[in-house]
Amino acid sequence: MKGVGVSPGIGHGPAYVLATEVPEPPAGLTYDGDADDEKARAQAALQQVAGALEARGNQAGGEARSILQAQALMAADPGLAVGVKSLIERGVAAPRAIYDAFENYRHMLIAAGGYLSGRAADLDDVRDRAIALLTGQLLPGVPSEAAEPYVLVARDLAPSDTAVLSRDVVAAFVTEEGGPTSHTAILARALGVPAVVACPGATTIPPGAAVLVDGTSGEVRPAPSEGDVAEAVYAASIRQAAVDATRGPGRTRDGYPVALLANVGGPADLDPALANGAEGVGLYRTEFLFLDRAEAPSMEEQEAAYRAVLEAFPGGKVVIRTLDAGADKPLRFLPASGVEPNPALGRRGLRLFRAFPEVMASQLAALAAAVVGTEAELQVMAPMVATAGEARWFVNACRTAGLDSAGVMIEIPAAALRAESLVTVADFVSIGTNDLAQYVFAADRQLGALTVMQDPWQPVLLDLVAGTATAASDNGKPCGVCGEAAADPELACVLVGLGVTSLSMSGRALPAVRAALAANTLGECQLAAQAARATTTAAHARAAARAYLPGLAGLGL
Repeated sequence: MKGVGVSPGIGHGPAYVLATEVPEPPAGLTYDGDADDEKARAQAALQQVAGALEARGNQAGGEARSILQAQALMAADPGLAVGVKSLIERGVAAPRAIYDAFENYRHMLIAAGGYLSGRAADLDDVRDRAIALLTGQLLPGVPSEAAEPYVLVARDLAPSDTAVLSRDVVAAFVTEEGGPTSHTAILARALGVPAVVACPGATTIPPGAAVLVDGTSGEVRPAPSEGDVAEAVYAASIRQAAVDATRGPGRTRDGYPVALLANVGGPADLDPALANGAEGVGLYRTEFLFLDRAEAPSMEEQEAAYRAVLEAFPGGKVVIRTLDAGADKPLRFLPASGVEPNPALGRRGLRLFRAFPEVMASQLAALAAAVVGTEAELQVMAPMVATAGEARWFVNACRTAGLDSAGVMIEIPAAALRAESLVTVADFVSIGTNDLAQYVFAADRQLGALTVMQDPWQPVLLDLVAGTATAASDNGKPCGVCGEAAADPELACVLVGLGVTSLSMSGRALPAVRAALAANTLGECQLAAQAARATTTAAHARAAARAYLPGLAGLGL
């Protein structure tokens, strides 16, 4: 079987085929008794689901925490609650009322496209958990203990299925749906578990059957021979030994420095970043402090959280992204602005700050206080910046708060196309390839059917990276990449060839990228970048670049 490899490595073991669907409650299901009691039952089930998701997110920490908190918000959504209560008032039993209300909302999400369509699987998970509670069913789950690591196979995986797993329990993930930037892919990389998504027919693998998964090539081999497994494991061990042999700061074979930084979603991500030699932080997501709270975090709480990451990298660069909430990640302590038909294009990131400047002022003040007395180089950047005017507004706000280095994310095509006007205002730029690809191709990053368009090897996306990096270089400004593209060792070389000066990724991806850069010269990276941009498809771009990166073969990458 062939899918898309999204988390490198070899995994093998018996297949655990996950079936999480709860049977649909019968149409026309009614209840006996008082409507208020039935409403209370429905509300209690949804609250229990929200609490369980939040608790699991707190247990997992890091990237998983913010993802699960966003899912918990779905269970507590006031609009859904109104729909459920309305159906119950018309005599519909709580399980069916939840099913119908969620189904209506689900259709809205899919029709909306963008971020929200990718949340349909998360919504289904919330719905099924609530119905299971109401009907006394045991919701199928993922074993947290096993005699040997298993290969988790599913149509798709909700974050709640994977957030608290580890490499000791799961040898690999395989899903029929999902894309390179889906929740499954992001969490698999954070866990260091090989993963293949968008693999047609994966759920036809018999439960318990042996499976060999190559998270680099995307190959999934049911019933492999002992020789197949031994050969794959040996090749992986040789590759890992070559990767582990490369130490020190990031640089090409001829000594050109490339800062290798970590993406951090919370304190739990610091240990793998430090263990794998991160030179600093290229993206610190601050959302985990704000989501699923009735009140905004105090300045003191924010200051303590920011100081923890700054103190972890004395002498290193720490890029902290201001709050990227709103749209599909609403904040309970801010007044709702009504339903947005396409939240991916709505008020999020800097746009939310401009509507509620007091939230930004508090965060910037906490950042300014946190850096005092530390040895880290603090850089602050804003998400969802589209114009030079927005960049200027944010930079001025940072200067007023006493912050010396203010930059912006390049994740909107308008910003990439007019990067020259932004880099003359900001102190640095950082390219978020996940959202940039989504907006360039109008292709939902969570939708497996559009995986080809989400591929960061698409030449037009490389053109936008090159244009942004050139504009930054011409104006003496740094240009980093903090999207998932930076975690691909081969693509990392191409990004450096395009002019990117720093790469940020999950901590566990750092060693392979460091080794890939050390195996090739800057000139080879530049030739590979030129060759990739001269093609017309992502597959051709990768193949063309490969011909100019001879050092990768020696690493087995």
